Amino acid sequence: MGLISGIHHVTAIAGDPQENLDFYAGVLGMRLVKKSVNQDVPDTYHLFYADGIGHPGTDLTFFPWPEMAPGRNGVGLAVEVALAVPAGSLGYWTDRLAKRAATVGQVTTRFGERVLPLADPHGLQLALVETGDPREFVPWAEGPVPAAHQVRGLHGVRLRERSLAATAGFLAEGMGFKEVGTEAGWHRFAAEGGGSGRIVDVEEVPGDKRGHWGPGAVHHVAYRVPDDRTELEARDQVLAAGAMPTEVIDRFWFKSVYFREPGGVLFEIATDGPGFAVDEAPAELGSHLVLPPWLEPARAQIERGLPPLRAPARAMAASK
Repeated sequence: MGLISGIHHVTAIAGDPQENLDFYAGVLGMRLVKKSVNQDVPDTYHLFYADGIGHPGTDLTFFPWPEMAPGRNGVGLAVEVALAVPAGSLGYWTDRLAKRAATVGQVTTRFGERVLPLADPHGLQLALVETGDPREFVPWAEGPVPAAHQVRGLHGVRLRERSLAATAGFLAEGMGFKEVGTEAGWHRFAAEGGGSGRIVDVEEVPGDKRGHWGPGAVHHVAYRVPDDRTELEARDQVLAAGAMPTEVIDRFWFKSVYFREPGGVLFEIATDGPGFAVDEAPAELGSHLVLPPWLEPARAQIERGLPPLRAPARAMAASK
């Protein structure tokens, strides 16, 4: 059995944090399950959106850096984040997004799945993908989107690479992924068992420019392991495959190891636990600024440097 069971979370860079909150909680109807700060740069928020209780694999997170120059998609980056939605729900989503002036493409089919491409307010490329695959999911009962249509979690990511062979070899040897199909220049890889939440698509574009971080770009992709012991085994595996992983870093809600795959995309291995309820009651998730214990002594200074955030505007969230 493979050590890595799928995607744990994806972290991207946003612009204005209020615009980010209005879109992901108010329009896409994902629950803000943790309002914290970037632990390495604590003068900016770290906002976590997920399902109703913050299951691993449902979590899309953001560092809002509004003063940073816009990101550029290119080789060496994840260039799209796919979110799982229930089968038959794209009609609902097409209508909802059109009413909110979102940048939305045409419904298409990829690898046999119906897909609605779109972009968030800061240019991050997203895709809503219909799937009936079983998911760990609890609806957000107080959310603006009916439970029957809510985002179920992360479906997959798309990487753009200069060399397919280097990345494909690493995904197989270092992470236990298998190639499961090709279509229109994209090569699909999946963690053991495949299905929603376990998908990585790779496109080889040898002549493309290298991408760079900024609002609208993915910062890193994190993959799931169940516990500390498995994380150490997975770290040894990616090290043997040629990566240079960090030591284990305690992020309080999970433990992390970071490294770059051969094409340059920043990857992370993250444990499923202890989870977001370790420091907030489930009903209170995301309602207060939460800091890991080692940042608590600086709370007053940190709070002074952060802009206030309000709940998503009523008009944004009001369509049931």
